[in-house]
Amino acid sequence: MLIISYDIKNDKLRTRFSKFIKKYGHRLQYSVFEIDNSKRILDNIKREITNTFEQHFEQTDSVMIIETSENCKITKWGYAKNDDSSIIIVN
Repeated sequence: MLIISYDIKNDKLRTRFSKFIKKYGHRLQYSVFEIDNSKRILDNIKREITNTFEQHFEQTDSVMIIETSENCKITKWGYAKNDDSSIIIVN
């Protein structure tokens, strides 16, 4: 399973991003989605974020993908990639 969390200031960009992510999974909270994990889906999401959305992010925007598994890998964009805080995930 993937958890995608985002904080995007621009209303129009946030709405576009939300609609994009909604194609792959369902909303857990307003800006948090749960997506069934597969390498193909993850690759598609990362590619689309990098190619379509990343250039529009402001310094304060952030997107995080948390790959829940035994090794829990976290991928960050925007402001979130500058934050080295530890995240603890409890199964």
